[in-house]
Amino acid sequence: MTSSPAPQSNNTAFFSDAGTQLQREGRILEAEAVYRKRICEEPRDALTLSNYGGLLIGICRFEPALEVLSRAVVLAPQLADAWCNLGNALQSLQRYDEAIAAYSKCLSISLEHPLAATNLGVALDSHRGQHEMAQKFHRVAVELTPDSPEAHTNYALSLLAQGNYPEGFAEYEWRWKIRTARHHGFDAPLWRGERFDGKRLLIHTEGGFGDVLQFSRFIPLAAKLGGTVVVRVRPELLGLLARSFPQARFVSEKDPAPAHDLQCPVLSLPLALNMTLDTLPSPEGFLKPASEKVRKWAQRIQKDIPAGHPIRIGLVWAGAPHSEIREAEVADRRRSTTLAALAPLANSAPEAVFFSLQVGEQSSQARTPPTGMKLIDYTDELHDFGDTAALIANLDLVIAVDTSTAHVAAGIGKPVWLLSRYDQCWRWLSNRTDSPWYTSVRIYQQDKPLDWSGPVAQMAKDLRILEQQHQSEKMPERTDA
Repeated sequence: MTSSPAPQSNNTAFFSDAGTQLQREGRILEAEAVYRKRICEEPRDALTLSNYGGLLIGICRFEPALEVLSRAVVLAPQLADAWCNLGNALQSLQRYDEAIAAYSKCLSISLEHPLAATNLGVALDSHRGQHEMAQKFHRVAVELTPDSPEAHTNYALSLLAQGNYPEGFAEYEWRWKIRTARHHGFDAPLWRGERFDGKRLLIHTEGGFGDVLQFSRFIPLAAKLGGTVVVRVRPELLGLLARSFPQARFVSEKDPAPAHDLQCPVLSLPLALNMTLDTLPSPEGFLKPASEKVRKWAQRIQKDIPAGHPIRIGLVWAGAPHSEIREAEVADRRRSTTLAALAPLANSAPEAVFFSLQVGEQSSQARTPPTGMKLIDYTDELHDFGDTAALIANLDLVIAVDTSTAHVAAGIGKPVWLLSRYDQCWRWLSNRTDSPWYTSVRIYQQDKPLDWSGPVAQMAKDLRILEQQHQSEKMPERTDA
């Protein structure tokens, strides 16, 4: 999850009129029709404007929501919920200073407003990295609504972004109250790090490919504590992970889950194993591509690239949209860029050869690379993450937005220059250019929301230096094994 505003279904501005009742029931189109009809009849009804604005935020129509909510607070400047909703719209548009002002106005009207408190905390986390201040507001929200999974989860993400893993991962267990009371439908007891001799532990997928890859490093630690470990993952991960972790048995999500005595979602492993920043295992790398695939790519590349041993750089410029999950879709819009935006990299390293590692909807951009960029595209031959890892093993560097491919590259120990969004994911911590998770990662974070020019410009400077070093070393042709 990302540090997004809490869902509007908990907003105290919702009253028992027809529109809000329909909205609570998830009948969004019907609720919108009711709100619009009421606004046509009474355009100065600030409460309806506020509720309608909250609905628009929930369906990611942030600009229309901002217009509606701006009208609401002018009409009813003492309507606290309208100010909170306005803050949510502004925060969704990454207008953080204005969002902070709106939440502060809400709290000046209604001191005990849990949504404004936790969402103000989110803004302070995302915009200013002021985690200690943010956590004061998150704790207020938790005290006011102790059963609110959104307040607890926002608090958890603040703690995790700060690097407070023991407390943060404990609080992060509240995420399951948002999604479901059961862990992906598994009824077996949750494993909490105890020995399980003679029993079978099922570790199962949570989140995207990158989450599973990053947290797979904990599998060997779990395997040391007892009987049998079975890991259930998506088919695309099976080959790479099974080769990398012989301590466990891997099964596909397409098959029924095997019998098990205990279960643990992959993102709950750090809590079970009492992880801290200082005890994260294998930051130098833990994934092992197949040697025969590595050799195959080495031979292929040697035939296709120009002579002279130019530096080889993999590129990933976009993530997966995840349109079925609101928070993930919003985060993907912020983390993704275009191949054209990376043109300065080719200008700074004219001898470099770039390799597209981009898959999915945005991969077609590789057909028309920026002027001067020598780009090779083998992605039609990448059928799973094992293929991707073997190709990356033959490269010198991977430049990527925050996607699963970055985790593959860092997981095999390759240098990764990570393009990170302004409100970056908690896993990269705050105000750091390195990562305790991966020694080979260098982070280039946006200094302005939705603006990649700053980090790309800095990356271009660093790439110019890297290419000069690469040329001066006059390395012999590699003999990849």
